[in-house]
Amino acid sequence: MSDDTMAAPPTAPSSSAAAPDALRDRRSVLRCAAMVALAGASAPILAACGGSDDASGGGGSSSAPTSTGTSSAPTSSAPSSSAPSSSAPSSSAPASGGTVLGPTSDVPVGGGMVFKDAKVVVTQPTAGQYKGFSAVCTHQGNPIGSVEGGQIVCPFHNSHFSIADGSPVSGPAQSPLPAVNVAVEGGNIVQSA
Repeated sequence: MSDDTMAAPPTAPSSSAAAPDALRDRRSVLRCAAMVALAGASAPILAACGGSDDASGGGGSSSAPTSTGTSSAPTSSAPSSSAPSSSAPSSSAPASGGTVLGPTSDVPVGGGMVFKDAKVVVTQPTAGQYKGFSAVCTHQGNPIGSVEGGQIVCPFHNSHFSIADGSPVSGPAQSPLPAVNVAVEGGNIVQSA
């Protein structure tokens, strides 16, 4: 072979020398545009992933706002006394300043009644003895559904509680329902503080 065949390839005319630079610039522009488009499309996704659903509010180091403890599950804190149950009579306010839950006739002997608006269940284990409990199950915070067969029933995981003291009778719940202060005033059951 001669040295002529091993020579460098012929150089491109000056107009084609600018072509690789133009392609490089075009590629850079397209690459940047694609990155901007991806960043713009992922911003709402990243913002949605930045919050925290746990009660502690610790969800990472994201700068997106985190949840402030709002949860779909009811808490076991004292029930609100701002609004009476829909079954409550619209008579005058009780002398004690408590919230009227409903008439005593709504709570049968050996049974009870769930006042969903107040998140309170009232039972009457024996004639004239009224007991109040939180209507939020201690297993996973679901609302109590009913009082059946002398037991307070959570329909979500089938926990049953005693109408006499709120203690767990069966099901996964291990803790008793917290007591709520109730009294009888006139013919009404009143939740007091």
